Amino acid sequence: MPMHPAEESPADAPRRPPVLVRFALWAFAGVVGLTLLWTQASPWLSYPVAAVSHVALEQVAPMWVRSVHKRPGLIEVDTTVEVVAPQSGGRRGEVMLDADPGRYAFGLPIFWALLLAAWGAARAPGRLQRALLGYVLLLPVQAFSLVMYLLMQLVGATGLDVRALRVEQWQVEAIVYGYQVGVLVLPTLAPVLMWLLLDRKFFTDVIVHGWKQSLQAKRRPAARESAGG
Repeated sequence: MPMHPAEESPADAPRRPPVLVRFALWAFAGVVGLTLLWTQASPWLSYPVAAVSHVALEQVAPMWVRSVHKRPGLIEVDTTVEVVAPQSGGRRGEVMLDADPGRYAFGLPIFWALLLAAWGAARAPGRLQRALLGYVLLLPVQAFSLVMYLLMQLVGATGLDVRALRVEQWQVEAIVYGYQVGVLVLPTLAPVLMWLLLDRKFFTDVIVHGWKQSLQAKRRPAARESAGG
């Protein structure tokens, strides 16, 4: 009879930590190690984020975007919005935006670390396919975060001036709200949700099952003490 992935054989129990502990250790080590690697590889791995953001900016803000320039580790946007340049005697200049796409794609090593932890905890198969699929599926989310950051830069440069931006007040408020969600929430939440989506069988069969087993193991001594008393 095959053993459930989360169960331990009697011979293995003294030598191997519980599956939840193994998963947590692998996840911690994976986040640290992959984040260090990410700092070196992000200019190239995040370049597709800049490419998707380029297309999005030209579609959602054509009245503001004059041109977009990209290279690994940097996206620059020339805008048509004019503001008074500081210490220029009242002269006006066009706003230029820039950002590092890797700053808004750091959820990728978190996602990969969770996949690595699943493999380390229970040798779950299909890691490479999920890693590549997750990379592609996270691109739109990361591009949203980058676009919201750039648009918030533009809004901030005008001091929330709807006349300079040539939009309605509700549109400025939508950008502020989108910035809060896209920059402060999604970069860390999206990779976890993506992992739960792509690895839900492992999560259900191993993590949830292991958690239930640990609860049952804690309840047994209390039940015996209660029966003995």
